[in-house]
Amino acid sequence: MNLNSADAITIATAVQQAKISAVDVVKASLDRIAARDSQLNCFTTVTAETALQNAAQIDQQIQKGNYPGLLAGVPFAVKNLYDIAGLTTLAGSKINAENKTATQDATAIRKLKNAGAILVGALNMDEYAYGFVTENSHYGTTHNPHDLNRIAGGSSGGSAAAVAAGLVPLTLGSDTNGSIRVPAALCGILGLKPTYGRLSRTGVFLFSSSLDHIGFFARSVRDIAIAFDVLQGEDEQDSVYTKLPAVETRNITSKTQHIDGIKIAIAGDYFTEKCSPEALTAVQKIADALNVTEYVSIPETHRARAAAYIITASEGANLHLERLKSRPQDFDFATRDRFIAGALIPSSWYIQAQRFRSWYKHKVREIFENVDIIIAPTTPISAPEIGQQTMFLDGEEILIRPHLGLFTQPLSFIGLPVLSVPIQRGNDLPLGVQLIAAPDKEMSILRVAAVLEKMGVISAEVV
Repeated sequence: MNLNSADAITIATAVQQAKISAVDVVKASLDRIAARDSQLNCFTTVTAETALQNAAQIDQQIQKGNYPGLLAGVPFAVKNLYDIAGLTTLAGSKINAENKTATQDATAIRKLKNAGAILVGALNMDEYAYGFVTENSHYGTTHNPHDLNRIAGGSSGGSAAAVAAGLVPLTLGSDTNGSIRVPAALCGILGLKPTYGRLSRTGVFLFSSSLDHIGFFARSVRDIAIAFDVLQGEDEQDSVYTKLPAVETRNITSKTQHIDGIKIAIAGDYFTEKCSPEALTAVQKIADALNVTEYVSIPETHRARAAAYIITASEGANLHLERLKSRPQDFDFATRDRFIAGALIPSSWYIQAQRFRSWYKHKVREIFENVDIIIAPTTPISAPEIGQQTMFLDGEEILIRPHLGLFTQPLSFIGLPVLSVPIQRGNDLPLGVQLIAAPDKEMSILRVAAVLEKMGVISAEVV
């Protein structure tokens, strides 16, 4: 078994059956990090000593005949806005580095550890999760494993690049306006943003509370499914947690042979404008494989994106207002300027944006009365070069930083579950396609993704 390319389930099964020790698995992950991360800059902290201790405990449980958990011995890492007991929660910032260390793990970390997974460190991100590039002025740029001269995307860039490079098979990220799906697409892996409120955010440094989701990255559909299973469960500490029965998805890949009964359509209009031909071809590849020809129009999506900007900037600026007043020089300048702009947004604009949000949510729900899954591009282009400021789309030169989320923001805005799936393109950079469903319909998304994976239409490669 090649531990660099093995998925989480393969590793866990081997550890459970004592075919390999959890300690050896973690050592291999730490060796891979030591060998490659100086080039990639995924990690801001590596918790090697604790990881090896926890791995040894898993091995002891197995020796005693105890069940070690669904993810026994699987190394994982988390975006550095998750609380890790004994570490300072950076959230990509210089200012937060002065905070006290966390006294306990975030709920999501605790759940993964309870399932036997081994935390090996914290990952780089855009400052305070405000960005799509992970070019962090404090902790450096995370490089795309497919081409070290290109960005990994953001704001969960370290999380995506670590999985794509085979440093770990599973990572946690967060998604406000596309911060899981954008880097997943640019790095050629899978990234799931579940329904808003479906998974606990307790112990996560938030950016925009009414938009923030937690989610995760992996290289196989079954890893996505089992991580979703493990992370579900009620959390009374999270005020936005949706109290729904847990849905078991872990056997989705073995049970799913077809997608009969799932009606799929292609997002038209807005989602085909300002999009590179390559991104449209990626969507068409999915459509052709599934024999999908129907298009749907989601009305006023350009306004949804504008409203999402207003809400994001307003809520983010409000959270950081005192820091902006007292320590403006300690922010990444790009983050600081956007927060300052958000602080100047009139309250009437914010209120109107929230009103529009309710209307838009209702309109999209109407579409899902007739369609189960909508497919759309994840990003308008493949990974830009590091430091690149603009891109040309539809004959127009536009800024990269805000516009990599063109097709992800309107979906976060109303909390829909979305999985970005990878389309590999030979020697060219990968692209992602979004599988979008109605709230709490993650099972439908995973069924479609499992079929696409079996067909070989989507795949995530270690690079």
